[in-house]
Amino acid sequence: MALSSTAERKIAELLKATVREKLKAYKPETVHMPFHHRLLGKDRYAMFSFIQSMNTTFGISIWEQVAFILAKDANNYAERQYKLLGEVDEETEKVINEIHYKLRKGEATADKKDEVEKIRRKIKEGSPKEDPDSVVDLFVKIKDEENYFDITSAKPNMKEFVALKLKLLRWTALRFSQDKNAKVFTRLAIPYNPYHPEPYERWTLKGLYDLENGEILVGDEFWNFVASDNIYNQLLEVFQNVGKELRAEIDEKFEEFRKDK
Repeated sequence: MALSSTAERKIAELLKATVREKLKAYKPETVHMPFHHRLLGKDRYAMFSFIQSMNTTFGISIWEQVAFILAKDANNYAERQYKLLGEVDEETEKVINEIHYKLRKGEATADKKDEVEKIRRKIKEGSPKEDPDSVVDLFVKIKDEENYFDITSAKPNMKEFVALKLKLLRWTALRFSQDKNAKVFTRLAIPYNPYHPEPYERWTLKGLYDLENGEILVGDEFWNFVASDNIYNQLLEVFQNVGKELRAEIDEKFEEFRKDK
């Protein structure tokens, strides 16, 4: 089914409220940047700073909230900032670290199913404790499959890719420490492909993730997955329509920057 009018309205309201709050509260940084200001103009630099501030807001909250709305619209169970409680015993930590080490060294190629089964076989029952890795950006249960997402930036660097892989492995262990029979899939979500129309090519660590089996979902793959339908183009239209509605308000704010140049 397509994106419902209710979901479209909720996403539009979220976007409008977020942008208007930013416009209301935003003040250009007062940092003295004589070279930038003379070369680019204070007004242009203020606009750039505002856009950077919006980018941060997208990363902190908007992606999660939009994905949550889409998942609920598809009648999937979903939670944001989900607390994944559990306890990873020492032997399972060793297994996880061994898997991670071999992937980093190129001594093994990512195989999600095999990694999951190794952790399932080794994990011991544990207490439902909070862990440093307990917070999941987005939890979506589709039928009997539990999907745990870390929603990351469009261009993670090598260290981030390595750290995120370890987190996904530990999430699997945390869940199995509570229920070995759970159908668990831990994933990275990248909200858009900055290389479009070319494929996402940031796979300097290609062997670290099982790309063929969806351990990383990029752009339309992610949005269509959480919505359980092909809604990506419809979602883009919602953003575009909100942008048109807000254009005059944004231009008015930017005009303030020009007057202050």
